[in-house]
Amino acid sequence: MTDVRIHEVCLRDGLQNEPVVVPTARKLAWIEQLVEAGCRDIEVTSFVRPRLLPQLADASEVVAGLSSTPGVRFWALVPNGKGLERALDAGVGHVASVLSVSETHNKRNVNRTVRESLASISRVLSDAKTEGMGTRAYLSTVFGCPFEGQIPVERTRDLVLKMLDAGADVVALGDTVGMGTPSEVTRVLDVLEGAGVPLSSLAMHFHDTRGTALTNVYASWLRGIRHFDGSVAGVGGCPYAPGAAGNAATEDVVYLLHKLGARTGLNLERMCGLGEVMERDLGRELPGRYHRYCRGQGGGEAKSA
Repeated sequence: MTDVRIHEVCLRDGLQNEPVVVPTARKLAWIEQLVEAGCRDIEVTSFVRPRLLPQLADASEVVAGLSSTPGVRFWALVPNGKGLERALDAGVGHVASVLSVSETHNKRNVNRTVRESLASISRVLSDAKTEGMGTRAYLSTVFGCPFEGQIPVERTRDLVLKMLDAGADVVALGDTVGMGTPSEVTRVLDVLEGAGVPLSSLAMHFHDTRGTALTNVYASWLRGIRHFDGSVAGVGGCPYAPGAAGNAATEDVVYLLHKLGARTGLNLERMCGLGEVMERDLGRELPGRYHRYCRGQGGGEAKSA
C-alpha cells in the first residue's frame, strides 16, 4: 500500500471562518480525538493578531495545553516575524505561513503586496529553519481568484521555487475558492515538475465550493501527489475570499484514498465521531459527505488504513 500524509486543518482554517468562538478546552478535546483517530499532522492555531481573528485568540493557551505524542506534529500558522516570535515563545515545533498568488487577494488577506509578503515570509521560513522548526508555505488562489479570475501558472511556479529556496519543507497549493478542475490541477503540477519541483515537496489544499474537491484530489493522486490537507466534516473557508466554502472534508478524502489503495493511518469511524462533536460545539450542521452519511447511518465503517 502507498503511504499518504494528511494535514488536518479544522482547528485553524476550519475555525477562522466560524462565528462561534470555541473554548480552549473544547479545542484541546478535539485535538485529543484527532490524535486518537490517527492524525499525525494537526494545524492547531494561528498566531495572528487576536483582534483580527478572535476565534484563534487563545493560540498560546492551546499550545500550552497540548500533550506531547510520539509521531504527532503540531503546526501553527504564523503570518510574520512577530507571529513567529509568539510561536517560539509558546513552544510550537512546526510553523506555516501563507502568501497569495493573486495580488488583490493578498492585499485583502494580509494588507501587503505579494512582493512585501514574499520578503517577510522568506525571513520567517529562514528564521524558523534556524530554530530547527518544521516549515510549510501555503500558496493561496493557485487555481483562481474571486477578484482576478484565472491565475497564470508562471506566477505559481516562481513563488513555489522561491518558497522552497527560502526554507519551506512543503509548499501547499491552495484552491482557496474552489475554482480548480482536474485538468488545471494536472497542468499546474506538470509545470512545477518541469521546473524541477519535486512532487514530494508539494501538498494539495482544496475547497469544495463548486463540488470539485474530490475530483481534484483524485487528479493529484494520479499525478503522484501523496500529501493532502483536509478539514473534519468540511468545516472552514477563507474570511477574505467571497464564496470560499468549506475545505475538502478529511473523511471524504480519506475514504477515497483508502479505496485507491492508500494508507493514511486514519480511522474513519473515529473521525466521524469527532465531526458530530464539532457540530454540537459549533451549533450547526457540517457539509462533509461522508460525515453526513455516518450521521444518517448512526456510525460509519470502522476502518483505518
